[in-house]
Amino acid sequence: MTQEQSTFYRRAFGTATAAALGLALFWILEPFAGALLWAGLLALLLFPLNERLCRALRGRRSLAATLLTVGTVIMIVVPTLVLGALFATQAAGLARAAQASAAQHQIQSPGDVANLLDDLTLKVGDWLPIPMEQVRASVLSAGEQLAQWALSFGGMLAASIVNTVVSVIVALFVLFFFLRDGEQMVRRTVALIPLDDRRKTRLVGHLADVTRAVVLGSLVTAAVQGTLVGLGFALAGLASPIVFGVVAVGAALVPMVGTTLVWVPAAIWAGVSGHWGTALFMAVWGVAVVSSADNVVRPLFISSRAKISTLPVFIGLLGGIAAFGPIGIFLGPVVIALALALFEFAEQARAEQG
Repeated sequence: MTQEQSTFYRRAFGTATAAALGLALFWILEPFAGALLWAGLLALLLFPLNERLCRALRGRRSLAATLLTVGTVIMIVVPTLVLGALFATQAAGLARAAQASAAQHQIQSPGDVANLLDDLTLKVGDWLPIPMEQVRASVLSAGEQLAQWALSFGGMLAASIVNTVVSVIVALFVLFFFLRDGEQMVRRTVALIPLDDRRKTRLVGHLADVTRAVVLGSLVTAAVQGTLVGLGFALAGLASPIVFGVVAVGAALVPMVGTTLVWVPAAIWAGVSGHWGTALFMAVWGVAVVSSADNVVRPLFISSRAKISTLPVFIGLLGGIAAFGPIGIFLGPVVIALALALFEFAEQARAEQG
């Protein structure tokens, strides 16, 4: 075998082996991808605190990682239990109110729901420049889809709860090792990047700043908007403000629509029920207070902490959700920031060579 053939064989064998190992690793890690990514995000957010704790404990990284992991469990579990108890209490009250409303409107079967929706479309149709038959068909179709979704929701909810619990346990287990060995993992990974040390440092710092800014900005904004929605429900005298406040926190993470998924239906329901003052209050509160909070809180965290404009963050949010699911809210902007940083480095290298 000639030297050229030997070199080709080694390269081909190395490429095939790397591809096979990469595919095997993907199959092994894919079921835990979400948990690993959440653990990585938590470790990145806790990195400054972890470093200070390590120094205070004289370099005992295992002890520092254990204390932070236990602290994270307490910070997650205790508020979740308290909020869950309040949520369950108000959800039970909401269910009783729904039952009372069903009895009041003599709803005993899906056909009764269809008749009620039909009556509602007749009232709403007077306000719309759309043929009545088209409105009725659309509303009844939506009602049927909602009923089918409600029937399957129980099974999906049970499976979702089990998957969430397993993912949380795996993420917390992995978090300990990321906190203990994360700095060494990052150092070894960064050493493989074909950039000079100055650009490597800038790249790692930029990605860390963007990640922290996007995660904190999104979570704090969602918490603030959810709190404001719950407060609006309480001030308006609407039922279950905690339930709808918690729902609004999740809705706030959805780009473009956000908390309008919660307070707009509440305003419409109040108006249809004849409570026009409540409907007007919820509309004004939603637009002037809840939606405005997004324009104040999010830029305060993202623009002031990371050198990245709003457009890449917005595109990253939308594309990230489509590509990666819920964690794409945070991962999408980071990927966009990485691409922009590498593009900037390529421009600089070309200018230096020219």
